[in-house]
Amino acid sequence: MNCTHPNPTLETIFRRHSIRAFQETPVDEKLVKIILDAANQAPSAHNQQSWRFVVLREKKRLELAHLVAGRASDFPKPSSSILRMASRCLASAPVVISVNNTGSLIAHGSELFNLEPERSRDFFRTMEIQSSAAAVENLLLAATSLGLGSVWLGILYLIKDEVLTFLGESRGEFMAVIPIGYPKKDQGGPQKKPLEYVLKEFD
Repeated sequence: MNCTHPNPTLETIFRRHSIRAFQETPVDEKLVKIILDAANQAPSAHNQQSWRFVVLREKKRLELAHLVAGRASDFPKPSSSILRMASRCLASAPVVISVNNTGSLIAHGSELFNLEPERSRDFFRTMEIQSSAAAVENLLLAATSLGLGSVWLGILYLIKDEVLTFLGESRGEFMAVIPIGYPKKDQGGPQKKPLEYVLKEFD
């Protein structure tokens, strides 16, 4: 679907789609920094920016791919198949970025609002997840705008705690792993449902 009145931002949004196979061409460190800066500009609850970006290259990236492949057989199909696909994707990407919640907003949220502990935790947990998801979307769009491909490997949430331990991160409520590189083959993304199928309006 094409935007009726495109501008650079809208063009990037409409052009973005998941890429799972990458060229061996390295990604310049300056581009990685630009992508991370863009992710860091995302809106966050109370401007807490309760996320951390972890960049994996070479050895560490391949170790993560091996970890994912090794766990695939512990799950039934189709999860095992998708985990193996994710492992191949990680192995082919020059750069992998993980976005993780720090839990800082959850830990200190009760100081901001006078809520009972259980409601406070659920409230700020949701806020942290929303904030980090916004950072991921910024990251994906920034990569697309620079001519790079990327994909959010949501299937890795099945082994979230193991991945976070591997990364040396605390077991937060959110984790996203995004391989980035130059597309090996770009056949375009899937057709989106027309807007009228997902729209509800009130007068």
